[in-house]
Formats: sequence, C-alpha cells, structure tokens
Amino acid sequence: MSEFRYDVVVAGAGNAALCAALSARESEASVLVLERAPEHGRGGNSLFTAGLVRFPYQGIEEVRALIPDMTDEEAASIEVGHYTEEEFYADLARITEYQADPELAAILTAEAFPAMRWMAEKGIRFGLALRRQAFKVGQKFRFWGNAPVEFVGGGPGLVDGLLEAARKNGIEVWYCARARKLIVDETGAVCGIRLRRDGTDVDVRAGAVVLATGGFEANPEMRAKYLGPNWDVVKVRGTEFNTGDGILMALEVGAQPYGNWSGCHAVAWDANAPPTGDRKVGDGYQKHSYPFGIIVNKLGKRFVDEGADFRNYTYAMYGKEILRQPGRLAFQVFDSKVVHLLREEYRIREVTKAEAHTLEELADALGIHREGFVRAVREFNAAVMKDRTFEPTILDGKGTVGIDPPKSNWALPVDSPPYLGYAVTCGITFTFGGLRLSERAEVLDLDNRPIPGLTAAGELVGGLFYHNYPGGTGLTSGAVFGRIAGRTAAEYAKKRSVNGEQ
Repeated sequence: MSEFRYDVVVAGAGNAALCAALSARESEASVLVLERAPEHGRGGNSLFTAGLVRFPYQGIEEVRALIPDMTDEEAASIEVGHYTEEEFYADLARITEYQADPELAAILTAEAFPAMRWMAEKGIRFGLALRRQAFKVGQKFRFWGNAPVEFVGGGPGLVDGLLEAARKNGIEVWYCARARKLIVDETGAVCGIRLRRDGTDVDVRAGAVVLATGGFEANPEMRAKYLGPNWDVVKVRGTEFNTGDGILMALEVGAQPYGNWSGCHAVAWDANAPPTGDRKVGDGYQKHSYPFGIIVNKLGKRFVDEGADFRNYTYAMYGKEILRQPGRLAFQVFDSKVVHLLREEYRIREVTKAEAHTLEELADALGIHREGFVRAVREFNAAVMKDRTFEPTILDGKGTVGIDPPKSNWALPVDSPPYLGYAVTCGITFTFGGLRLSERAEVLDLDNRPIPGLTAAGELVGGLFYHNYPGGTGLTSGAVFGRIAGRTAAEYAKKRSVNGEQ
C-alpha cells in the first residue's frame, strides 16, 4: 500500500475545507486536500450556492471594507443599515428555537466579520447582493434581511478563488480521492487517513486531519434513517458526493454525535429539477419569491404563512412543509402586480411554470384541483387587509384576517391576470446533525474530550442549526470554523513534530 506524509490532511474541497487548508498553511504546515470528486465536479456544496454570506457590520464603511472598488456614488445609492453581533446572535437563537449551542453560536457571530476580512486578504472577492437582497425604493436600493453581501461569481466564484489561493500557497489537491477511514495510533490519536485513489488504497500519515466532507444529504439511506419517511426520495440541491463519509469515519473512532439529526435545510425546488445538483443551472432551480404570492398544494389549499418573515428566515424550513403535501408538490402563484419582484430564477429556461388569464385555466395547466384552488384564492383575496401599505423591504404588517393559515406580511389580492404558477418540490441542501466540536474546532469524544489530531468544519458540525436556518450563515460557518480547524490542526502537527511523533 502506498503511503505519504503531510503535516495536515484536509478531507473535502469546499469552502470550509479550503479555508481550513489555507489557515493551516499560514502556520507553515504542509497541507494536502482530498477531493472525492473529479476535478470538474470539485467544490462540494459550496459550488451550488448563490454565494450569500451573513456577518455583523456597523454600517456601509464595514461593507465597503470588503468591497474596496465600491465608489462613493454607489455607496450613496444604497441603504444597508447595520447588523450588530448581538442581532446576529439573537437571529440565530430565534430561528433555531433557542437550541443552537451557545458557545458555538458566540464563536460564529464574533468571528464572522474577521473571517470575511481574512478571506478578502486571500484574494476572495465580495459584491453587493443587489439582485437577491434589495429592492429599489425611490432613488435608493434598500437591503432587507440583514445580508447585503455575496461572493462575486456565487459558489463557483468562491470555489475558484479559494482553489487559486490554495495553489498560490503551495497546497496540494488530490482529485478522485475518497477518504475512507481515519488512522489512529495506540493512544487513540488520529495520525492519518486512508483513502481510495485510482483504484488503490493509499495511507496518508499526518500530524492532524481536518474533516470537512459535508453532511449526509446525498445519502438516501441515511436521510431515511435520520430524517424520516419520504426523505429518501427528495431532490438533492447540491453535490452527489456528500454522503456522510466524514461523519461516519469520525463516529467509528469514538466521536460524539451532536445536533439536530432529524433536521435539515430544505427549500422549494423546481419540481422537474434533476435528482442532484446541475452544475450549469446551479441554484437556479430554487424558487424564493413566495412571500409575494401564495403557495398551494395539489388540492388547491394553502398550507404555510408565506409572509411569516423575510425569506432569509423561512425558506430553509418550507421545503419540509412541501414534502408533507400530496405528491410532494406545491405551486407558487403570482399575479401581474408582483411579477417585477420575482427573482431571476423564475426566468430561467428550465423552469416548470404555467401562465393563464383565469384561475381555472392556471389550475388545469398545473394539475391543481380547480374548485379547491379557486375557492382558496377567493377566500384569501377577501381576507387581505386593505388599510396597510405594501412595502417589500420591511415586515409591513399587511396581512390577512380570518383565514388559516394567515399571511402575516406582504398580502396582496391575487386578482390581476395574467396569473403565473410555478411547480415546486422539496430540495434538500444540507443536514443539521453532525459532530460535536470544542471552541478550537476539535472533534470531541463521547466523554467531551478532544480526539487528538482531529478537527472539523462545515456542514458536518453539529449543534449550530436546529429546525431552521438564517440565510447566508452556512458559508459564514464554513469560513469561521474552517479557519479555526486549520489553525488547531497545524498546532497539533507542530507539537507532534517537536515531540518526534511524526
């Protein structure tokens, strides 16, 4: 069996993994990155994201610190407000029903902006999320949802930028290299990793290993086991390679399972999207403008409050609500008054949609029960408040009265043809259950003790997200804990080298 030796080995090649690799390299460690996918499929789930990132900021000047080429004229044309560390922490706590691990949440919110500055120093480019997170009000673009910044080029731009930074820093990347087993010594410390590459088993000895291989969202057996019935047949938004390998390897050496193992990030996804992510379409199959319309099932019934909160705080939990509907389908319906508010993903060539001049025709075109749908729309229209002003950039309180479920904000009658309907199903993004970490991103065992030589970051971190998820936090978490995990791994490797263990 072939054997190699590095100071730090990172399993995975998405945002969290590459941040860990760059962080370890800062400490002068030799670093190897293992990517299970071939080179053309690199990047994990990070490749499929739109690139939105959440962090606290005091105002436009801190946003401009990440976007140095923003002109004074551009800055004057936008309103970003401010978003404090305390507000970020409060959002994370509220959205997770106050179950997020308080220590991990505190680290995430405190280190989010420093991590963004660090990524910028590595050459990663940021831009304003104008098309997804802002509407023009008067002469200015007003941002909503406390996440005004995204990575330039979305997920592909982020992955390309991180890999270029890795190349410049002398970090080696192996493709088609599937990590299979952690190597431990007689003391229980992790001292390497076994992988399969080009049909051959290879052992890589290391001072430390970083696991950043994603969750188990692309593993139908694990989805059914932990998430429940019908989760084995949902569509996977991202990579087909996130099958829980890193989690299972860690559990095999005594790691502690942690977090919301029956929970996940799942959204409204085009009904006819492929089974796993399409690298050309990317996140275009998502459908996230539902706060400005209504959502019905095949029977024509509404089943969620479309305006319960900003899209950033509801979209990751509405996928599971769609999964509970007949045929695992739902339909987002809009009229001509709000078409200009719909995001770009509603206009891609691959969209599953229908347009009609009557509600009856729309129901027939989409396969919705005609009478049930028409009745639901009429009841909704009659319940819309008339004494409130529609304002898409705030929680405007323009809701409904006397119907269940209510619509709490942005309620407008669906009464202006032509009508548009979009067929959606449940698309899973990532799973919430994973490994328990220390404040130094060390993987903890069943007795809450660090497993020497093993750190982790990214989607396989348990304890951060429960039931729901604030939009843009996943990439932030990957960067924050990836940076910490890489630094801690390099410290392990250096200590072992000094002690003559390597």
